[in-house]
Amino acid sequence: MTTATTTPASTLAVQATGVGKVFPTKAGDVTALTGVELEVRAGEFVSLIGPSGCGKSTLLRLIADLDEATTGELTIFGKPARRARIDQDYGIAFQQAGLLPWRTVAANIGLPLELHKVPKAQREARVAELAELVGLTEFIDRYPDQLSGGMQQRVAIARALAASPKLLLMDEPFGALDEMTREYLQGELTRIAAETGAAVVFVTHSIPEAVFLSDRVVVMSPRPGRITDVVETGLGSVRDESLRENPAYFEKVTAVREALHGAKVERANER
Repeated sequence: MTTATTTPASTLAVQATGVGKVFPTKAGDVTALTGVELEVRAGEFVSLIGPSGCGKSTLLRLIADLDEATTGELTIFGKPARRARIDQDYGIAFQQAGLLPWRTVAANIGLPLELHKVPKAQREARVAELAELVGLTEFIDRYPDQLSGGMQQRVAIARALAASPKLLLMDEPFGALDEMTREYLQGELTRIAAETGAAVVFVTHSIPEAVFLSDRVVVMSPRPGRITDVVETGLGSVRDESLRENPAYFEKVTAVREALHGAKVERANER
C-alpha cells in the first residue's frame, strides 16, 4: 500500500516517487530500497518502521542528502534534497547525540548558527529559547559528560532545531535510552513538534513508540525495502501519558503489528 498522491505539492514536506537505492559490493549489487512512494505533509509526524535491514535509515539518509537515490525522484518542500540541505530546511538527530565534549550545552546547541555566521546576540537569544523548549535552561553551561543520556538527546534535538527547520529527521534517537527516559522524551518530542510546527520523519523499531508519536506509521518490508502499508493513527493532537492506556492506542499498536507481520509473510511468499 502506498500513500495517496492527491496532496498539493506546496504542502508536502517530503515527496518520494519511485525511489530506489542500490549499493554496489564486491559480491554484487545489494538493493536496499525499491519503488518507494511516500508523501509527508507539512507539520505531519510520520514514523518509518520495519525489520532490521529494510532500508528505513537508508530512506532517511536519502531525504537528508547524506546519500543519493539510484532511481526515482525525491523532493523536500518541492526542492531537490541537496538544495533543501543547503537551505537548512531540515534538522537531523541520530541515535547517538553526537555532542562535542569540549563545548557546553549552549555551544553545542548554537553550533549550526555559528557555522552559518549568525550574529552573536541573535545566536544567544535563539539558544536560550531552545534550551527552555527542551527543558535545559538550568544546564546551559554544563558539558556533555555532566549530563544524563536523556539530557544529551534533548541537546541534540535542540541543536537540530537551531535553524528553525520546517522538517525534523530522526533516526532512532531514543533507542539507547532506558524505558522511563524514552517514554518521557517521547512526550517531550510530541510537545516540541506541536510547538514548532515542524514535520517529523522518525525511524524506530518500536511499534508502541511509532503509534504514540505519529499521525501515520509507514510499514516497510524486509530488503529490498518498500512501503507495504500506511496506518493512520487518528489519536488526536494530545499525546500524554493517559494515551498509553487508551483502547484506541492499543488497537493501533495491534494494527501496525499485523501490518508488519503481513509484510514479512508477503515477502516470504515472493521468494
